[in-house]
Amino acid sequence: MESLIVGVSGVRGVVGEGLTPEVVVRFGAAFGTYLAGGRVVVGRDSRRSGQMMRDALVAGLVSTGCDVTDVGIVPTPTIQLAVEELETSGGVAITASHNPVEWNALKFVGAGGAFLSAGEGARLLDLYRAGTTQRVGWGDIGSITADRSAVDRHIERVLGLSVIDVDRIRERQYGVAIDCCNGGASIAFPQLLRSLGCAVVELNCEPSGLFPRDPEPVPRNLSELSQAVRKVQADVGFATDADGDRLSIVSNSGKPLGEEASLALAVSYVLAIRPGPVVANVSTSRAIDDIAARFGQPVIRSKVGEAHVVRAMRDSKAVIGGEGNGGVIFPELHYARDGMVGMAFVLASLAGQGVSVDELAGGLPRYHIVKESARATSATQDELTDIARSAFPDGSYDLTDGVKVMWENRWVHIRVSGTEPIVRIIAEAPEEEEASRMCSVVKERL
Repeated sequence: MESLIVGVSGVRGVVGEGLTPEVVVRFGAAFGTYLAGGRVVVGRDSRRSGQMMRDALVAGLVSTGCDVTDVGIVPTPTIQLAVEELETSGGVAITASHNPVEWNALKFVGAGGAFLSAGEGARLLDLYRAGTTQRVGWGDIGSITADRSAVDRHIERVLGLSVIDVDRIRERQYGVAIDCCNGGASIAFPQLLRSLGCAVVELNCEPSGLFPRDPEPVPRNLSELSQAVRKVQADVGFATDADGDRLSIVSNSGKPLGEEASLALAVSYVLAIRPGPVVANVSTSRAIDDIAARFGQPVIRSKVGEAHVVRAMRDSKAVIGGEGNGGVIFPELHYARDGMVGMAFVLASLAGQGVSVDELAGGLPRYHIVKESARATSATQDELTDIARSAFPDGSYDLTDGVKVMWENRWVHIRVSGTEPIVRIIAEAPEEEEASRMCSVVKERL
């Protein structure tokens, strides 16, 4: 377990090192025992290790009497939606999301289609560690069936959302360039765009698992998409990670907007139609607060991680929420970060306002956010707090998740990552130089 990262996002590691078939079989059996039987949806991204992981996971699940519905290579939110629609006991997404290709992971989904909460995940981990799994005899081994219609159902649900004017989008016949990093969204994302009447230029949309770029859809990794948008004069460019739960946008001039813009544009669009509370994690841009204030709506901040955001959304009856890494959660669809609904919101915004992406982005509050990291995984909460207080004695403090230091129009957040062996340092300010300075001050002390 030492070389595995276990957190709110499930369990992940480097394949062949911490993450082996033996480990995956045991986690499959532990999850089957946790669910006490029933049907489980299993899907994956396109990584080369995915089929091996799938086979090991399914073996563990059926050995406890669980039946398995395999939805194939699909976006993670498609797996979550299938759990909800098929009313299964749970699901597992086999994906390491934005991590490099040598990584893989298991993300466990509860009966309603949302990831397990921290408490639920802890109970599953206890079963894994104790090895107290319930195996069945040959006559009770679970069945395995394939379901290749999950993406079609997902697209139908997006097209049926009450806040999306599909006909208006189709009338515009937008030109869209899309980069799926040869990952799990490679089929689904272009299919949705064509369903919305778009002329689609595909980049890296073969689900081969051979990633042509770093899977994280941040501006530094989107040069190919930016060039394509300019070359074909597309109206917009979209990029996602290896499993389609995050969305980044490139404007019509070929400028990457930064992943923070995806949630900001979605919040602005939804609140204009359906006012209500908004939830974002503590690392998300304060642009969300400024946008919500325009509509007189509150913003609730949660810990980082989809499960934490979803819990806060349910508690507050939020109309929209998400994370600043490009994750948009719209409850009318489901409680999951979903790159497809994010794309639909951008296109609906363009069609409704009759503007370009550059013009749309120009209406967002202007902040500069800088995201850094450091190899300091042994840092404790107290140590991070001491570092912050010594570096920034004049700020106010939020200890919801790691330590966040805040001033009137700037902030810096320091926390140990739940998905990589690093400490994340995120800072935001009106000027990029100030945000960079705050990150540097923290890195010098780690």
